[in-house]
Amino acid sequence: MIQQFLAWYGGLTDTLWGSLLLFAVGVILLIKGGDWFVDSAVGIAKRFHVPEIIIGATVVSIGTTLPEVMVSVTAALNQNGAIAYGNAIGSIICNTSLIAALTIAIRPAPVNKKTVVTPVIFFFVSAAIYMVAAYLFGRFDRWLGIVMLLVFAVYMALTIRNGFKNPDATHGEAEEEDSGSLLKNIIVLVASAALIAVGADMLEGSSVSLATMAGIPTEVVGVTIVALCTSLPELVTAITALLKGHGALSLGNIIGANIFNLVLVSGAAVTLSPFVVPEGSKLFGYNTSLVLEIPLMVAVMALMTLPAVFRGKLRRWQGVSLLSIYVAFVALQVLIALGAV
Repeated sequence: MIQQFLAWYGGLTDTLWGSLLLFAVGVILLIKGGDWFVDSAVGIAKRFHVPEIIIGATVVSIGTTLPEVMVSVTAALNQNGAIAYGNAIGSIICNTSLIAALTIAIRPAPVNKKTVVTPVIFFFVSAAIYMVAAYLFGRFDRWLGIVMLLVFAVYMALTIRNGFKNPDATHGEAEEEDSGSLLKNIIVLVASAALIAVGADMLEGSSVSLATMAGIPTEVVGVTIVALCTSLPELVTAITALLKGHGALSLGNIIGANIFNLVLVSGAAVTLSPFVVPEGSKLFGYNTSLVLEIPLMVAVMALMTLPAVFRGKLRRWQGVSLLSIYVAFVALQVLIALGAV
């Protein structure tokens, strides 16, 4: 029975409609699994009276990044380094120039400079490590993955320490309702993690299949479609924060998610299965990731965060500019996929 199911499941990716079905189901499982994972993890944390800022900075942030982690790890283990590589970079570009940009363009908010300085520093240090690997080595070795995970551990330790020093600081949205029974939350936590793993496998497998059928470089799919789909939890969080008048909260969550994408998502994937920098697509004869995607990743983060760090406020022009950049980026990726550039 199991062998028959696996044969049927594997056969789905050989057809267009089967791949589209698996892609859609994978996205749904990632979204719902991530949602349930966050809810149950918050419930468990509250049972042990963990400060809300710690819940927001750790449990919620990691929960919204789990889709990226699972998709990238699954892709790396399946020797699809291009998906893992493109997903991390693409998610940062999407988080910044689409999701955060929407909140900034619609409702700019003042920013507490003290709360964003450390995350911003960590992001650009992590980006520097990432760029050294990409430009100097041309590959991501296991030792580099371990370094990334260590950076993640240091960042989390500092965040937790600051959280306990300032327990009243607002980092995540508090839920006033009963956190539910401990056993129920543990069961939901395990089940939701399983859903995320299954959804990640479906999304990764169907993405590679669809890219192959369409003749599109796998890296292009990873940096656009897969990145957008795995960033949906951050989009939901940003919209919720915006509707409740917490634009600055959305900025903090996006910066945190971007750090996780660089050091947790990439670090986990590289540690489990090292890979070389993909060369699946070219822009004017050069590796697209090196001349476009990585520089753009750093540029959009600088455009979003540096004014907030130095002036303590966000401006509508930043959001509009970032949205324009994202539209141009997606349009250029389409042209690359069509072989027009």
